[in-house]
Formats: sequence, structure tokens, C-alpha cells
Amino acid sequence: MKKIIPVEEGDYYLTPEGYRCFTAQYHLKRGYCCQSGCRHCPYGYDKSTNTIKKK
Repeated sequence: MKKIIPVEEGDYYLTPEGYRCFTAQYHLKRGYCCQSGCRHCPYGYDKSTNTIKKK
């Protein structure tokens, strides 16, 4: 069972289309990469190669 991460200020912003876009701050709080190709992935995931670049 995954834990619920409370969403706080700075965790996301609304795109011009009205979608929530999670920031690196939120992804780091979550603690793992979901491998969905998120715009602000702090883990370096590349969806085209299905790899995580180590930093």
C-alpha cells in the first residue's frame, strides 16, 4: 500500500490547459520515480529509453 503524500504549496502548478503539473519538490517528497516521463522528474528518467540517469 502506498502512503498518501499531502499536497502543499509549491508541489504543483496549473498548465495553460488546466492540468496539474507536479514539480520536482513533490516528486522528491514522494521518494521514488513512477517512470511516467514526468516533466519535472528529479530522478533523470528518460521515457524514450526507459532508463534512469544517475546524478
